[in-house]
Amino acid sequence: MRYENPLYMAEMAGATDAISNGRLQLGISRGSPEPARDGQHQFGYDLEPGNDWANETRERAARFRHAITGAGLAHPVPGGHSHDADDLLPINPISPGLENRIWWGAGTIGAGLWTASVGMNLLSSTLLLEDDGRPFHVLQADQLRQYKDAYAQSGHSTGGMTAVTRSAFPITTDTDDIYFGRRESGDSVGVLDGSRARSGPTYAGSPEEVAKKFMDDEAITEADYVLFALPNQLGVDYNTHVMTEIANIAREIGWKI
Repeated sequence: MRYENPLYMAEMAGATDAISNGRLQLGISRGSPEPARDGQHQFGYDLEPGNDWANETRERAARFRHAITGAGLAHPVPGGHSHDADDLLPINPISPGLENRIWWGAGTIGAGLWTASVGMNLLSSTLLLEDDGRPFHVLQADQLRQYKDAYAQSGHSTGGMTAVTRSAFPITTDTDDIYFGRRESGDSVGVLDGSRARSGPTYAGSPEEVAKKFMDDEAITEADYVLFALPNQLGVDYNTHVMTEIANIAREIGWKI
């Protein structure tokens, strides 16, 4: 959201959702750390004195979400467009129900609690900025549970769903083995934005081994949806193969796909 005009984005989201017959699931967030020191400035965005990008992006998200509900925003020209002078104009197009399919990307438990408090769905980050020594999937499951508890008390009806993302590569061909059969599978720990950060493993192995890793993953068990990150540089055909193998595993362990 640091690089987005919230109203332009709302119109594009409304159009996309209408074209796709209400199938858009849109994830938004503050954005990850970046190499550009003045990237937002080059896009024409600067902070007001005393503000920061964490707060600014949450304000933009709120304006975006307000707009996609069809709420009036702009004052009409007197006598024009057959609108009453007191009726504010909404964005166009409006896609009913889109406000229930907005996901906030959260990299901390606190961000997850905020997401619940404002009524968005939670897309848990692939990297959590509060490493406390627990395995990534255990820490992430804690984030999801706290979000669900907070959402249940929030009074909102536009969120409540949770999703996690995994990298998974069932090894069924020699090509799979060359690409992913020799990967280390543990968590990665480092420092990001001055905080210890932990990211999850890559699940690679035979279909039976990957299935067991899925079932042993506390966050996968806790989440409503599991998304899979694909290596787009390997092309459509290879990724179709990967997703077919993942889908086969998902059916075997009783997931809905």
